[in-house]
Order: sequence, then structure tokens, then C-alpha cells
Amino acid sequence: MATANLKDVARRAGVHPATASRALNERTAGMVSPETAARVREAADALGYRVNRVARGLKTRRSHAIGMLIPDITKPFFPGMVRGAEDRLHQAGYTLILADTDNDPEQDRRHHDVMLERRVDGFLLATSRRRDPVVEELIASDMPFVLVNRTVDRGKVAAVIPADHAGTALAVEHLHDLGHRVIGHIAGPSITSTGARRAAGFVAAVRALGLDPGPGAEASAFTVEAGLAAALEVLGARSRPTAIVAANDLVALGVLDAALAHGLSCPADFSLVGFNDMAFVDRLQPSLTTVRIDEYELGRRAASVLISLVEDPSGARETVMLTPELVVRGSTSRPLARPPADPAAGGDGPRLRGLD
Repeated sequence: MATANLKDVARRAGVHPATASRALNERTAGMVSPETAARVREAADALGYRVNRVARGLKTRRSHAIGMLIPDITKPFFPGMVRGAEDRLHQAGYTLILADTDNDPEQDRRHHDVMLERRVDGFLLATSRRRDPVVEELIASDMPFVLVNRTVDRGKVAAVIPADHAGTALAVEHLHDLGHRVIGHIAGPSITSTGARRAAGFVAAVRALGLDPGPGAEASAFTVEAGLAAALEVLGARSRPTAIVAANDLVALGVLDAALAHGLSCPADFSLVGFNDMAFVDRLQPSLTTVRIDEYELGRRAASVLISLVEDPSGARETVMLTPELVVRGSTSRPLARPPADPAAGGDGPRLRGLD
């Protein structure tokens, strides 16, 4: 039996082949009436017709594929972001090609080059550093791209990111309202915009309240292990803060492990706020107060911006910031009236261990 073609579908549906083509294209189906589109799809299904995307790509010079680079798919924040991007791209007739760079600039480069060879129509990048050669090359090549969650120092790039300054301010103001006056920060790596912007937002927020930044440190990565290493010295000092704002929830879990090592408990000895509201943090004992970012919406909005740039490469490159929300749980409370105990003396309060 011969394979059905577009003219066969149009003939069966009683429409012109151009109308059938528009009805079967996700991006142009809205140009025909819903009744006609349904009739064409029914005809295509009855005849076993499938759109030849290779032929369409040759005609339009598009692959209808989008490359997305993420730093670490094992981190709880990224699957929701990817799903949001994929759902929006699928709705518009694009296929997502995903690559995990493992936070390695060399892998970032390799995956980028391979995707270019496969002629993707654009990129979603969640891996960028503040000064990023891959981003510079994409700018020079006029390839449509959108930065997701992170951005770069130079302007005139499209990005969809959390409002990092505002989110950190929510955390600091909450702790101040509880009565904390010595508030520390375990920052993320300053080579990333998320690390640098949240650290700057923290300093601005405490100073706006008439305070000086409390003891803090910079984690080398957004991981439990890096959070532990950065927090050990801060929590081991006699002048330790009564509250800590962590750069993200995984860093916050590292802070909890550091507290365990020093015989401290949360929130009895110090309060703690994370950032992102990852899927598991409400199950800790006590549950983690954190700044919620809708990762699904982050990916979905980034995909929408990219689709617009693919369709109209002359469109404006702007930064979209998503509004954060403070989620108050059990890891924050009013500070103790008495001075904090000497860490060297240990303690017999409840223990809290972060997840590995």
C-alpha cells in the first residue's frame, strides 16, 4: 500500500493542500477553524499520514529542535525547569534536546558544539557563568538563546531568572522581624549570577535595616558538601550569627550538617533560611523555611521567550524576573534571650542532619 501524502489528506478532508498543511503544523493550526483542523487530523489519522519534519526543515531551514544545557540533572531544582520548557516547546511544535554539563565548562562547550552541528534553532542555557565564552559566541553568531536561572554581567541578552535581590530581602526581613540582629550568609559561588546577586541582595537588605552583615562565607558550589565546608567555620566561631541565610536549599542542608558537627540544633541555636523550595525540604525535621521559586514557570517562560526570538530574531533581548515567595516553616524562630552557648561545650539538644 502506497504511503499517503499531504494531497491525499487534503482530498479526504475536502480542503486545499495548503489548508491541510497549516492544520497539521502546531504553529499555524490556529490559522484555520477548529472544525477544519479536527477534520484534517482525522483524515491524516485514517490514512496513516505523518508529517515529514525533515522535509519541512529543509523547506523552512529550521530543525524545530531546541538545545538546553543544564548544570546537574540530579539536583532537585532542574527537573521541574526542564519540564516547564519541554511542555511549552512541545505546544509550539519544537523538540527539546537536553544535555547535562556536570558544571564543567569543557562539557558545556562540547555539548554546545554538538547541538550546533545538529542545527538546533536556539538554546536554553541554565549553565552560564557571569563571564561566559559560549554566551559571547552565541551573541556574535546571532543564534537565538535565552539564559535560564542564571545570567551574565554584560547586558542585551535575553534571560528569565529569579528576582534574587528581592528573594534574599524576604529572607532577611523575616529574620529581622523575628528579632535576629546578627544575620550571616553562606553565599553561592561568586562566578555565577545567582551566587553574586544573592550575596549582594543580602548585604543591601541587612544594611537597609540598619545592621551590619554577620559572619559568613562563600560556598564553592551549590551543593550540600560545599555548604558544609563553608558553614563549619562560621558556626564554630564564638561570635556565630543567630540566623543564617543560605544561597540555596542544598547549601542550607550543608549548614545543618555543620551544625550537627558542632553540637548545635536548629532553630534552638540558630535560625536558617534556604532558597528555591526544593521538593524535599518540607520533610526535614524541622522543615526548612525557604524562598520559593517556581522552577516549572522559570522553564516555561524561558521557552516562550526563546520561541519569540526564533520566530522574530530582531526582537528585544530583555531580562524577565520571576517574583519569589517566602515559605515560613520550622527552621526559623525568635532568637534565644540568653547568649549562644560556646560551641566547644557541646549540647544536648535535638540533632538535625541534612540529606546527602
